[in-house]
Amino acid sequence: MKVITLHHPHSISKTEFPPLVLALGYFDGVHKGHQEVIKSAVEKARDINVYSAVMTFDPHPSVVLGHKHKHIHYITPLQDKKEIMQELGVDYLFIVRFTSDFASLLPQEFVDQYIIGLNVLHVIAGFDYSYGRLGKGTMETLPFHSRDTFTSTTIPELTDQDFKVSSTLIRENLRSGNVMKVQELLGRPYRIKGTVIHGDKRGRKIGFPTANIEMADDYLTPKVGVYAVRIHIHDQWYNGVCNIGYKPTFKNPEEYSMSIEVHIFDFHTSIYGEEVYVDWYHRIRDEVKFSGIQELITQIQKDKDEAIHYFSEI
Repeated sequence: MKVITLHHPHSISKTEFPPLVLALGYFDGVHKGHQEVIKSAVEKARDINVYSAVMTFDPHPSVVLGHKHKHIHYITPLQDKKEIMQELGVDYLFIVRFTSDFASLLPQEFVDQYIIGLNVLHVIAGFDYSYGRLGKGTMETLPFHSRDTFTSTTIPELTDQDFKVSSTLIRENLRSGNVMKVQELLGRPYRIKGTVIHGDKRGRKIGFPTANIEMADDYLTPKVGVYAVRIHIHDQWYNGVCNIGYKPTFKNPEEYSMSIEVHIFDFHTSIYGEEVYVDWYHRIRDEVKFSGIQELITQIQKDKDEAIHYFSEI
């Protein structure tokens, strides 16, 4: 897959690209609805013997369009999005830098410069896709703005139990800790990437050593609590139990730094500095403050037993 970053105004000539089928969207999460759009573009390109492409934007439009400074946490940060696009068989990925100048383009200007100007023969997007200043361009206006140079397909709404499959729905479920529902909506477990760093090593002292994970990007994290997870180390997956939170049994309440710690089952190797993936499968409980170390040890063993039972059933 070829990745091309476009800065507005771009100076790329239409002749620099082969004919393309282009999927349009922001695609945070690359959930089942997004996958339908992207897979349709890949299949359409194959059918008419041209190349497939996806156009996404960075940063999130709300960072630019919002009136207040807004720090966004992502379901799939840009690097993760690239990897998923490649797995889906996309040939070209256009990443458009979303700036106020770009956001001010009229719908026709966007189509002229970023669709017609990139040698696109066919566009595929979801039913709610909009483009141009104030989102005035829609899939209904796209045929008019196409100047008869390309055709388009609109992918209808995908629902799950009468709810629209959306990044918003995924965010709501992550914030409530419902990672099993998130897995249904994504078509894969929710994943974060990070590096194993040194922690306070309390887990080792009480018989449950943990890998302390420093996130590689601005991920939206699941609700604070304890989860059954899988962790990818050295090309192999291991089951584990993860605490994400503030360790209230040990921490001063005024200290406010969140940690992600994974106790990996049947694993005894030092992995400091290693890059890992953590996949979230099942919420076990809320994070609570225990009255003492022995109560904590007893609860961690129960958490571990529940996670082992969960993974034995799936």
